[in-house]
Amino acid sequence: MEIDSSPICKCSKEHQKIYEEWFNYSDSDGDGRITGNDAIKFFGMSNLPRPDLKQVWAIADSKRQGFLGLKEFIAAMQLISLVQGGHALTNESLNGEVDFENLKPPVMEGLDALLAKKKRAPKTSEPDLNGSTQPQQSPAWFTSAKSAKKVPLSSVTSIFDGLKKLYAQKLKPLEVTYRFNDFVSPLLANSDFDAKPMVMLLGQYSTGKTTFIKHLLKSSYPGAHIGPEPTTDRFVVVMNGPDDRSIPGNTIAVQADMPYSGLTTFGTAFLSKFECSQMPHPLLEQITFVDTPGVLSGEKQRTQRSYDFTGVTSWFAAKCDLILLLFDPHKLDISDEFKRVISSLRGHDDKIRIVLNKADQVDTQQLMRVYGALMWSLGKVLNTPEVNRVYIGSFNDKPVNEAAAGPLGRELFEKEQDDLLADLKDIPKKACDRRINEFVKRARAAKIHAYIISHLKKEMPAMMGKAKTQQKLIDNLSDEFLKVQREHHLPIGDFPNVEHFREALSGYNIDKFEKLKPKMIQAVDDMLGYDIPDLLKNFRNPYD
Repeated sequence: MEIDSSPICKCSKEHQKIYEEWFNYSDSDGDGRITGNDAIKFFGMSNLPRPDLKQVWAIADSKRQGFLGLKEFIAAMQLISLVQGGHALTNESLNGEVDFENLKPPVMEGLDALLAKKKRAPKTSEPDLNGSTQPQQSPAWFTSAKSAKKVPLSSVTSIFDGLKKLYAQKLKPLEVTYRFNDFVSPLLANSDFDAKPMVMLLGQYSTGKTTFIKHLLKSSYPGAHIGPEPTTDRFVVVMNGPDDRSIPGNTIAVQADMPYSGLTTFGTAFLSKFECSQMPHPLLEQITFVDTPGVLSGEKQRTQRSYDFTGVTSWFAAKCDLILLLFDPHKLDISDEFKRVISSLRGHDDKIRIVLNKADQVDTQQLMRVYGALMWSLGKVLNTPEVNRVYIGSFNDKPVNEAAAGPLGRELFEKEQDDLLADLKDIPKKACDRRINEFVKRARAAKIHAYIISHLKKEMPAMMGKAKTQQKLIDNLSDEFLKVQREHHLPIGDFPNVEHFREALSGYNIDKFEKLKPKMIQAVDDMLGYDIPDLLKNFRNPYD
């Protein structure tokens, strides 16, 4: 049930002081958030049945963060007070019938005694026989009534929170040991797990990327420029924020709560061409858009860019949930740079959608020929046996040009636009599955990387001829990959690109690498085989 929780959290100063004291008491870690483990103990003092507590948590945690801040905690307390007073949690009761400002705090059995005890003696965690603190249980209203199994991690409140813990405890140590972040992908931060689903738009200049975003938002965003010439000369992340403003790339890349710290590897030259555009918008509360510079044609254009354009698009592709490739009926040629960009999207084929924009600029007969020419061009670049989904339409705020498209074209465009919008609306629901999918792909890649690095280390001599052996290993890298694949029975399709790996490897001394550590590999195998399935079994999709 979707309930607007905006009227909640209004309370008198007297009640706010009470709630703040309760909040500080229930915040066991002192990190300013109430996790599910904190809540199960504290909310239980209300003596409400589990279904009611489950509904209270779902409404209070409307952003699906897996924890409650002070504002959300106050909302939860007021909801508990409502239920104790015999009110049902409905839209009517939350939107006008109840005076939240004068609503008395709920009755929490035994809380006063606990607060008095805490004032006399600070609360400490009880250590077990080995000296470590006992892990707390996951919230009961998130687990099945029949299931006694819990995720074997402390303080797990949601699937995303569980992935954070698994990454920190099992995958990150493997990545650091074998320098996965230097070869493949930067280390993940908490903000990478908490980030909203992202949609990236790619295409040649003047194919309507910025206009497409404006069409969905039904308004412009800070820093948007539209014109027939190449206008967007930078990567612009359009996201939700308290007010309309643009934040420079160097600033956004160092903010811990933003998932863009990995972009610092592309240097200041790129960060000067990167910015974040914030504005309050209901759609941006669910999805973040990435507007990109128009892809230009000719080898000359590649050398004029001061940063690795293809590398940046590949970085965003790994983070995004959907990639829209926009084409114009009058610009069907795929330039050299565009071909490299599309090739860099390999491994993310399931995210790609093709959009033939501005289709009302040609008549029905021409549109049929344009569509055929586009599929022919894409077939040579994408190099897949499957036919990609192509959306045809004119994604702007102007009425369809019926003089060109005709009545058949208008009906077609409306159906295609509805299909694309439905695809976009499904993104938040699919974001959890995609995040897990990307996490599993990363874990498999990190494991293979560890096997490769440890194999190269093993091939190095103990004393003499190290430089010569290293050069030989680098030159015959594809053969070494095959040896690793046969030895450990790994799928060859999961191995990295030989040329990219060779280029990265040339800057390192192989002799300094670590030997194979089976315990680390086993930890990742256990994570993939047991921990992640248990996480999915015990916690629901936060976007459901």
